[in-house]
Amino acid sequence: MKRNKLIHGMLTPWQIWEDAAAYFSREYCVVIPELDGHTEDVTSRFLSVKNEAAQIKEYLLKNFKGKIHALCGLSMGGRIAAVLAGMEEISVKYLILDGAPLDTVPGFVREIMKKNYLKIIAKSRLRDPKVIENCKRVFLPERYLPYFLKIADHMEMQSVRNIIDSVFALFEYKTYSSDMKILFMHGTKGNEMVSRKAAKNMKKANMQTEIHCFKGYAHAQLACFEINKWIAEVSVFITS
Repeated sequence: MKRNKLIHGMLTPWQIWEDAAAYFSREYCVVIPELDGHTEDVTSRFLSVKNEAAQIKEYLLKNFKGKIHALCGLSMGGRIAAVLAGMEEISVKYLILDGAPLDTVPGFVREIMKKNYLKIIAKSRLRDPKVIENCKRVFLPERYLPYFLKIADHMEMQSVRNIIDSVFALFEYKTYSSDMKILFMHGTKGNEMVSRKAAKNMKKANMQTEIHCFKGYAHAQLACFEINKWIAEVSVFITS
């Protein structure tokens, strides 16, 4: 059976892929990792994007001989997927990146991001009503809120710092196998400028890259709030 792998983003629970997994599991074996720093029942520390990719690679080699039909990554998960796809012994037929931040940002911006995320986690632990409401409005549908709160309760502050430093470090664009088809999706609002630039750079390095721009969409909005539309996009791509 063909294997599809779905990798979630920062502070996003793996359950965000439940509907996609239910759809694709009719024809594929679907694997969804729970990234370090995002474990719901125990505390774990996120070290780096490279470390997460290495752990997933080990699992894929052990269980599937490193072969993947479709590798999908959302936001931070997209960066992990892009690194994993370039590793030796890993074979990917379709690489799907949604809002992948494959670009660096200035140090002072990273520090601001750390402070903001640390504040969000601290207030989420206190179940601050404003933070909870904002989360449901722009970050995750309400059905996933309990999972997000479990992540916030167990996330180490150092994991947040490691994530920001690693995700927004300099990215080395590789020229993948020409047989690997690449889909890069992104929106146009807010911090999607990072993903938009990354999509263009990915296409420069890999001409087989398709870029789908969703005007008026915020970061990860399609996958989180319009999953059926996301499924349709990906389904057409991996069967073309």
